[in-house]
Amino acid sequence: MFLDVLREHTAGSPQDEGVRWTDLRPCEIAERITEAGIAVSRRLVRKLMGKHKFRLRQCQKKKSFKQDPDRNTQFQRIGELKSTYLKMGQPVISIDTKKKELLGNFYRNGKLYTQKTIEVLDHDFPSYGEGKVVPRGIYDIGRNTAHINLGTSRDTTEFACDSRAHWWATQGRRVYPDARQLLIVCDGGGSNPSQSPLFQQDLQALANQIGLEIRIAHYPSYCSKHNPIEHRVFCHVTRACEGVVFDSVGTVRQLMEKTRTRTGLEVTVDVLDRVYEAGRKAAEHLKSALKIARDTVLPKWNYTLSPQQAPT
Repeated sequence: MFLDVLREHTAGSPQDEGVRWTDLRPCEIAERITEAGIAVSRRLVRKLMGKHKFRLRQCQKKKSFKQDPDRNTQFQRIGELKSTYLKMGQPVISIDTKKKELLGNFYRNGKLYTQKTIEVLDHDFPSYGEGKVVPRGIYDIGRNTAHINLGTSRDTTEFACDSRAHWWATQGRRVYPDARQLLIVCDGGGSNPSQSPLFQQDLQALANQIGLEIRIAHYPSYCSKHNPIEHRVFCHVTRACEGVVFDSVGTVRQLMEKTRTRTGLEVTVDVLDRVYEAGRKAAEHLKSALKIARDTVLPKWNYTLSPQQAPT
């Protein structure tokens, strides 16, 4: 009887014929079974749903649009590089930019315990805001710590490299005094474009500034969600900021610094308020001067830039 009622009031998933779903609550299913002649409680219905593997679920973002033929090879390569660098005591960082946010009295997802209703504007027009904030994250995989630089301009390759330079100057150099190399894992788009000469020029400037050999390993196309910072840092930062109106950069900084996890993750936050130029082009005379060495394994995603001079 239970399965008969479910078959009548469930629908098949268009993506998977083996998946069925229902929006009926246990009490509603119990009512329908009772109407059919067998009195049952919603408690019994919950047990029967569990037995037949019906659970409350939500969609999981796990399927990629496409799959690069070199996907698995690159994942293996990234795993090998991370293991090697961590064993040598060299820093390994995962980087990315979190969702950009408007500053102002705008709606944000999440609920809070408050004594009064939080009233915000009914439309998110940027012209009614106080600017925007661009959170650029750096996750130290070996130490399970994270740093976020809040930009107030644009998410450019220059901003990305300035963020790493700032992290190294304020934290990295202190915790890795004997470092000679730095491994960076990141996606291959946005402000980390794998095939961009401008990105490589900015990385070269970073290597010159901090005096480290910088090794880059890009995640394959359509695989950015596998970047460690996404599921080890950004999800927790989002939770720490849920429901609070981002009325100023100071508020955003204060909220993000509250991020903590049971596994010991801590997040520090600084503000980089420099204005970054849009539409920069790579300088032709600098392309030939790059000290770049591409790996023999998938060189399009794996390469190293060495300092051209002593750090400044």
